[in-house]
Amino acid sequence: PSNVLEYFSQRSNPFYDRTCNNEVVRMQRRDLSSLKTMTGLEYELLHVQGNFLYIVRKQFRRSPTEVTPQANYYILNGIVYQAPDLHAIINSRAFSALYHITKAFDEVLPRSRYHPTSGYLWDFEHAQLEDYKKKEATVERSSRESHMQHQCIGMILADVANRF
Repeated sequence: PSNVLEYFSQRSNPFYDRTCNNEVVRMQRRDLSSLKTMTGLEYELLHVQGNFLYIVRKQFRRSPTEVTPQANYYILNGIVYQAPDLHAIINSRAFSALYHITKAFDEVLPRSRYHPTSGYLWDFEHAQLEDYKKKEATVERSSRESHMQHQCIGMILADVANRF
């Protein structure tokens, strides 16, 4: 855990900002605890879980007690990833829920019938027959697609094996 920030600050990491206070402290060969007295952009090791997951926070320090988090990164098995922010997570979940609701409405809409004397009716028998026909056509089509996909994957794997 002591060298995680050194690993995070390597030139191969596109998320690391070279103008941060961590670089100043490293160039002056001071202890990382001196970051608390500085103001500006800094990186802090936030969490360690075993030897495979590390969470690093990019934050802007205004005073020794006041910091504003800007981004979180995690190092998983030696690879650095940027963690999504709350807006991206909520946006993704909302669009996913909206997609499934729209799909459900599209599925139910052809099954509803309206008659002025009896109101709305659900025609599931006719719809089940249509679903069965669609399913049969999908099975035939998917069997052809999977065969073609297997051939493509086989060619890709053979190409990779030849290269190495």
